[in-house]
Amino acid sequence: MNKIFFLLLSFVGVLSNQSLKAQEDRTNKKGGGYHFKVVKEYKASAVKNQNQSSTCWCFSTESFLENEIERLGKGIVDLSEMYIVRMTYEHKAWNYVRMQGKTQFAPGGEPHDVLNTLRIHGIMPQNAYPGKQEKIIHHEVDAVLKAYLDEVIKLHNGKLSDSWFDGFKGILDGYFGRVPETFLHQGKNYTSKEFAKYIGINPDDYIELTSFNHHAFYKPFILEVPDNWSWGMMQNITLNELEEVADNALNNGYTVEWASDVSEKGFSYKNGLAIVPARDWAEMKQDEKDSLFAKPYPERDISQDIRQQAFDNQSTQDDHGMQLTGIVKDQVGTKYYIVKNSWGTDNNDCSGYFYCSSAYYRYKTTGIMVHKNAVPKHILKKLDH
Repeated sequence: MNKIFFLLLSFVGVLSNQSLKAQEDRTNKKGGGYHFKVVKEYKASAVKNQNQSSTCWCFSTESFLENEIERLGKGIVDLSEMYIVRMTYEHKAWNYVRMQGKTQFAPGGEPHDVLNTLRIHGIMPQNAYPGKQEKIIHHEVDAVLKAYLDEVIKLHNGKLSDSWFDGFKGILDGYFGRVPETFLHQGKNYTSKEFAKYIGINPDDYIELTSFNHHAFYKPFILEVPDNWSWGMMQNITLNELEEVADNALNNGYTVEWASDVSEKGFSYKNGLAIVPARDWAEMKQDEKDSLFAKPYPERDISQDIRQQAFDNQSTQDDHGMQLTGIVKDQVGTKYYIVKNSWGTDNNDCSGYFYCSSAYYRYKTTGIMVHKNAVPKHILKKLDH
């Protein structure tokens, strides 16, 4: 009996080691020339597909919060993106009308929009509010909502009607579905606010950080990007500290919500990579461009000034939200972040993930969100918060 037990134990150990090796050895794609060793990695929830919608801010932040919920001991919870998107639209509408159309009304947003909506309205699991579309396509609803508000603003003649907001919510109900007052989760009945309390997410525990030198360091400021329609404040730290925060979080039990520009030539979701080639794209010959994602390539050294210049000339845009779930190093020792995306799993060989180099993170990050405990204490104490 003991012999059989130890044989079984040895067999399980072999399987575990094989499984661990499979997790540690990675490439950027099938047959790819970038070979990665995992330094740190956290399992995240299933990759979803935002499809034809500008809702990455919600998908990425909720994925980040799902990891936080599990870290807080509340198990695995699949959060409803469309509940947050729908309720956030209500706040966007009031803001747009109060500003008489002289501000942003668009489907984009920022991570703090999720926390702000959670704070006011609570949150729901996916099965309580799945939305009405299996494949999300928001072109029509985005156009209809803005057209409706533009007419409300144009026709109010000095005084808004008492029913404009009810009409707006009616459009949301038609496209997203009516919001249930209560729902069941694991056999218990909740309201959205009760569920928010249950999952244990305190919006005040989270902080958004960025690094730009057109504002004072260690002071909060409003990041000047169109999707920051709610004028949320971010804390400004140095570029080296912005990278240090991400590393500290990932090495100590936390994931990171990451907002970035993904329009660079060095960003290739198909090839599972985001890199910053040392040579300018226009100076490369075609064979050099073709081999860029085939093996490790020298990258540009990104300074605070280089980063600032890209933001000032608007070659860096705040155009996508994702989640950092780990760190790897390639065969020459370069560090990359493991990035969970929200474009489904069929468009690259990494099951909806890709690898972002340290240089790309330094160059193109517009902001991150982390739990305050994930920020090194020597940085946190500098901040005005």
